[in-house]
Amino acid sequence: MNIGQAAKKTGLSAKMIRYYESINLLPTAYRTEGGYRQYSAQDLHRLAFIKRSRDLGFSLAEVSQLLALWQDRERASADVKALAATHINELERKINELSGLRDTLKELIDSCQGNDRPDCPILKDLAGRVS
Repeated sequence: MNIGQAAKKTGLSAKMIRYYESINLLPTAYRTEGGYRQYSAQDLHRLAFIKRSRDLGFSLAEVSQLLALWQDRERASADVKALAATHINELERKINELSGLRDTLKELIDSCQGNDRPDCPILKDLAGRVS
């Protein structure tokens, strides 16, 4: 199947498929005499794996590791679990950081009168942070 069909079936854009090929997450596609990429069912399965991994927030480097583990039938499931646990720790860190940002912004919003006067604690806070 061509790249447009592969994109439609996987929910990825043709541009992303070409990108994944360029960074070696996807093997170089077979090309027709006319130079068009052709993808197999195995390629689609791999693209679905990549998409699901990215949807779960794994980085491209982590996806590469997951693909290697997926293809290695001799690997220990503990290796996969360790990678996923590391990813969860990073997600938790980001969630905590975002929660802190949310809480700070809520405090600033609560301190703002929101009326027709120019005094604004939100802008004052933003302007007052010098390193």
